[in-house]
Amino acid sequence: MRTKLISLWILALLIGGALHSCYRPAVYYPPAPKPAPVVVEEQEEHEVITPAIEEKEVVTPEKKTPVVVNLPPVNREFRAAWIATVANINWPSKRGLSTEAQKAEAIYLLDLLKENNFNAVIFQARPSADALYESTLEPWSYFLTGETGKAPQPYYDPLTFWTEEAHKRGLELHVWLNPYRAHHSSGGPVSSQSMIRKMPENIVKLKNGMYWFDPANPETQDHVSRIVMDIVKRYDIDGIHFDDYFYPYASYNGGADFPDQASWNNYQKSGGHLSRADWRRDNVNRFIQRIYQEIKAEKDYVKFGISPFGIWKPGVPYGVSGMSQYDELYADAKLWLNEGWIDYFTPQLYWPVDAPRQNFSTLLQWWESENTYSRHLWPGLNTVEIRASDKAAEILKQIELTRQLVPNSAGVAHWSMAGLNSTMLHSLKSGPYKEKALVPKSPWLKPLVDEKPELSLSEQSQIYLAQWGMGNAKNVSHWLLYKRYGETWETEILHVTTTAQVLEKQKDGKKLELVVIQAVDRLGNEGQYEARLIEAGI
Repeated sequence: MRTKLISLWILALLIGGALHSCYRPAVYYPPAPKPAPVVVEEQEEHEVITPAIEEKEVVTPEKKTPVVVNLPPVNREFRAAWIATVANINWPSKRGLSTEAQKAEAIYLLDLLKENNFNAVIFQARPSADALYESTLEPWSYFLTGETGKAPQPYYDPLTFWTEEAHKRGLELHVWLNPYRAHHSSGGPVSSQSMIRKMPENIVKLKNGMYWFDPANPETQDHVSRIVMDIVKRYDIDGIHFDDYFYPYASYNGGADFPDQASWNNYQKSGGHLSRADWRRDNVNRFIQRIYQEIKAEKDYVKFGISPFGIWKPGVPYGVSGMSQYDELYADAKLWLNEGWIDYFTPQLYWPVDAPRQNFSTLLQWWESENTYSRHLWPGLNTVEIRASDKAAEILKQIELTRQLVPNSAGVAHWSMAGLNSTMLHSLKSGPYKEKALVPKSPWLKPLVDEKPELSLSEQSQIYLAQWGMGNAKNVSHWLLYKRYGETWETEILHVTTTAQVLEKQKDGKKLELVVIQAVDRLGNEGQYEARLIEAGI
């Protein structure tokens, strides 16, 4: 009779612990109205605990002894993929899909990234002065519904959906915008809903059929600023991302000069003294600085990243040849890096490692030498079209070189999802992405979590049940669970919703001696840890 009473007491304790609110952290995307049950992380070696309790199990009290420990380092690397929506490159696969089909495709892509240990997605929400999200400033995208200005039916907000689903999978969501492109040549007819009709004084037509905002026009700069800040304020995103399009490539206008004569005349009449080229660069430079400062004033933790063309100028560094973004796109990307106007910098190094005139290592090392504020330097890799007989082997080589040359903040972005086929993913998952990784820390940004979590251990005949939580887990994105068997450490990166795990008492003949839990905020910073020693004889 006494044994059965003990069993009932154990069962009540386990169920009560699972429901206790102090172990249910808030998630940084909107929580459900009712608290969800504790999620128990299942281990390959052992089944998840069930209410069927053996007669001989014994429950031990929590150990509150303060423990100081040197924790092992955790894997850190930015592993991102671009999701292009312009011309339906990656998503949705074609315009006019049903809401259910669009969502299903998005889930498939996000699951693929999660399963292969990526930790970030760069989602193109504004390809050409249009919106793949609810906006009062610009029309719904043609690439979404097949009609500019038409909302998806049944209605949903794709950016909200992508953000929430990415976060459920432990992925950062960076919103990718093209600041100056007003209409893409594959973007359907120019309708009354188009920004070309709504802001005609700010937009020019190029010879290849595209339309472009005039970067010099103050109304252009104000409009794009409003777009960026509207997204930052209303969505729970992790980053804002610009690519390489500033002033357009010369080929877009048939080699002719960009048609900004009216703005140039106004500048000269106002007493401007810069050359036309320097004036154009100054327009972009001031805009980049403004966007960075505005984002930081609103939400400091939202990272601002730019992915410029991989070459600043031909001959820099020595031996490099190719297009000059400084002279053709009027993009002084070196200055933005020098001044720290970005949180991460992703130069498009789309050439093979052994390219004679665009050597991957040479260019990466040069960009790092210009990184005076030690911002993140995560190069873009041409996973789709890298010129190599074995594309997967070449991409793996570039990832390894990045780890060697930028060891304090490793990471890359893959252009694009289209290049992540089964062969590429298998090579990544069996190689450099075999284990999960947190994003690198951003020490110039304020940490978001400093509270120590609570940790309890309950013992059964062959296992321990670890449970943890935090009073305010709003900005927690992951947990770090450390287990020490003898002198051997095991480290796991767990999603914020996982708040319990079954632990084996022994592994490979070594007893479990120490358990540690630590919260990680959305910037990758660890908070204080809580540790429990498991004493001999328990």
